[in-house]
Amino acid sequence: MFRAAASPPSMATLVILTALSTLALNMFLPSLSAMAVDFEVDYALVALAIAGYLGITALLMLIMGPLSDRFGRRPVLLVGLAVFTAASLVCALTEDIWIFLAFRVCQGTVIAGWALSLAAIRDTVPEQEAASKIGYVTMAMAVGPMTGPVVGGALEELFGWRANFWAFTLFGAAAFCLTWLDLGETNRSRSASFGAQFRAYPELFLSRRFWGFALCLAFSVGAFYTFLTGAPLVAVSLLGLSPAELGFYLGTITAGFAFGSFLSGRFAKRHALTSMMIVGRLVAAAGLLLGFALFLAGQVHVLSLFGATIFVGLGNGLTMPSSNAGALSVRPKLAGSAAGLAGALAVGIGALLTSITGAVVNEATGVYGLLGMMLACVALSLLAALSVLWIDRREGAVRAVELT
Repeated sequence: MFRAAASPPSMATLVILTALSTLALNMFLPSLSAMAVDFEVDYALVALAIAGYLGITALLMLIMGPLSDRFGRRPVLLVGLAVFTAASLVCALTEDIWIFLAFRVCQGTVIAGWALSLAAIRDTVPEQEAASKIGYVTMAMAVGPMTGPVVGGALEELFGWRANFWAFTLFGAAAFCLTWLDLGETNRSRSASFGAQFRAYPELFLSRRFWGFALCLAFSVGAFYTFLTGAPLVAVSLLGLSPAELGFYLGTITAGFAFGSFLSGRFAKRHALTSMMIVGRLVAAAGLLLGFALFLAGQVHVLSLFGATIFVGLGNGLTMPSSNAGALSVRPKLAGSAAGLAGALAVGIGALLTSITGAVVNEATGVYGLLGMMLACVALSLLAALSVLWIDRREGAVRAVELT
């Protein structure tokens, strides 16, 4: 019954692991105020459960990716899920805020569920098929943030804030069992030693194609971070939305991302990675330019803002599966390291853009500051995608000359 899996995982397993890594970030957000009261501390201290978690996930992606290239995807995932489950249990039981924060940070090991699921896909299928499968898997990254706070809020209403961490404990244990039973090792070219692996890293780090894919991914995600940072201020000050209305409209960009990811699942297998990336960037840019035009024409309406930004979500859904697949395909033997590095780069640039947006977007700059910041992110990601296309065409031309 508990025999270890020996075959590649099902798509359902990869979707569940990806969804859990996103749920762990935001499911308990509605409970932050209640947690501050229960621990008898300031709200700002409890909020470190978010900032610290994000910081440690970026670091862990840099570590777990190389570990999975050396020891395999399966053992790193199992260890990560075991640590997550144990940390969740401590968070549910502790009465001390510092113990809670320490083990909340340890929960960050669940990020292996996202990063190594992508690597496992690339281990088993060619890059265009990988982009298609990643499109379906990343839909979980959209559904998780939309449903997580709703579920977490309901759990708090019924049982108190600790119920969220009891749920994480159960989810982690179930994911560990599922991984044990269904996720056989997919890394068939593990490095013989860390020394040999480190000697291979320059092949990845010096690849312009890798950095093109990774930067396209990072600035695509950056446009989303920019939206989350600036849209609440603009929506309230300019449009006068209530908290409930704001919550609904903030979810529209994620709905767009889910639909774009679904389209990637359908079409990425039949089209080049760069084609999907560029189309996604053009869709995002078109939506933002339309938003600019509507506001300049005096159409100050909720659809002028959120109707424009939903195209950013749609464009990200079209772009990100292919840019992920491309980054992991540059050096397939280092797919885990590539997944970790690209993911950490996206988190780091996202954090930087969040700070910049907070400084740039205010009541004076308003909607033009927000849309301008998002358009700048889209333009940079488009340039990165075009650079990959240029490199591919140049290398193709060189190969053609060498064959003549």
